[in-house]
Amino acid sequence: MTSNASKWANDDDEETAAALELRKREKEEKKRLKEEKARKAAAAAQAAEQSTSEGPTTEGERPSKRQRTSEEQNGPSEEGAHLLHFPSPKIGPCRHVDEYELLNNIEEGGYGVVSRARTKASGDIVALKKLKMHHTREGFPVTGLREIQILKACRHDNVVKLLEVVTERESKGPLSLHDTYLVLEFLEHDLKTLLEDMIEPFAPSETKALMLQVVSGVKYLHSNWIIHRDLKTSNILLNNRGELKLADFGISRYTGSPRPKLTTSVVTLWYRAPELLLGAQDYHFEIDIWSIGCIFAELLTTKPPFQGKNEVDQLCQIFDLLGTPTKQTWPSVTSLPNAKDLQLVLSEGNGRPSTLGLSKFPYLTTTGLVLLSSLLSMNPSGRPSAGEILTHMYFKEDPRPKAKAMFPTFPSKAGQEKRRRRASPQAPARGNAPKLDEAEDEGLFAGREDEERGAGFSLRLG
Repeated sequence: MTSNASKWANDDDEETAAALELRKREKEEKKRLKEEKARKAAAAAQAAEQSTSEGPTTEGERPSKRQRTSEEQNGPSEEGAHLLHFPSPKIGPCRHVDEYELLNNIEEGGYGVVSRARTKASGDIVALKKLKMHHTREGFPVTGLREIQILKACRHDNVVKLLEVVTERESKGPLSLHDTYLVLEFLEHDLKTLLEDMIEPFAPSETKALMLQVVSGVKYLHSNWIIHRDLKTSNILLNNRGELKLADFGISRYTGSPRPKLTTSVVTLWYRAPELLLGAQDYHFEIDIWSIGCIFAELLTTKPPFQGKNEVDQLCQIFDLLGTPTKQTWPSVTSLPNAKDLQLVLSEGNGRPSTLGLSKFPYLTTTGLVLLSSLLSMNPSGRPSAGEILTHMYFKEDPRPKAKAMFPTFPSKAGQEKRRRRASPQAPARGNAPKLDEAEDEGLFAGREDEERGAGFSLRLG
């Protein structure tokens, strides 16, 4: 039987095959383009990683965004690959003190010996502080640990910078606890040495510039909950560029709120606040403010205002200048441990009045006296904070604080510099005045007739 196949059957099969072939080629082309795009993205991501590892991108340039490929999504991930990695300093032993060349000793304090040294590699001048190891049987001293901790945490223009900690090893045996050094930046002067050599105190503008830097450093410490506890002129350093820095954090420590009970054996006697002399243990930042007041008075007169021989004598000198505290001026004074031993007269009207006046500070203005009186307030709650001191009107009135670039320079005793003295004639000896010889007298005005004379001038009046 004859089949009734359509005459268009062959034509339909050919068209279908051609369409399928065209669709297949299109799919292969799309796949090829996709793979090429993925390869380009992977290459761009690799180039971006290399540029990041070589150096930071320029400002305003946006880093390229890495795209994941199908192989990365399907492949196994390494352990910890999803964590962020931050650069961290390497931990290793301290360097040897032989990296520095000792030049001369500067000063010995209660917690260390300070010397001037030179870095052998770069030639930079630094200060080496050798820590005194008290109670070595108990290990490294806590005062040294606190000083290192505080100096490494502080970054301020008015706080001395700790460069590193170096040690000295014995020729035999392990590391010796007696040989630990703090490498600090070197400054040419301390205020105590300068004031002792000065005939006249600093000018008012210079005193304001120094006070602003001292208070700025103390404000930074207090804002980070640090009490210095030994502010005095010998612990305040000054360089020849007019920059001032606080130093010697041997008995400094962190504090908190509520106030912890602390030892009263802090602060050099001449700069010690009255609440410490009376046995207070819950003191706070106010003891540093009292020390600032003593430093302020010393800058004005070149001598500390209170120079007691012991604690009782120190209190007597404070009461002689500032008056005896009463229940009205200092309500909590009766609760201090040592107040009863002194048998203070605390009733109203029996207190000795203050004799703090401008007659004792001739270079101080009335506004400055108000500031000094607040700093030396017997009641700790009456003393201003470091931030309030910086905004006081004393620093805004004339003369304004002197710029650092205009600050005077002095020969450095720490650097073993000596003041240059120009040759000058000596004063005449006692007796008859010497007479000129006749030959010298005749030749004194010789040749004046031969000198060329000018036309001169005439003065007409009227």
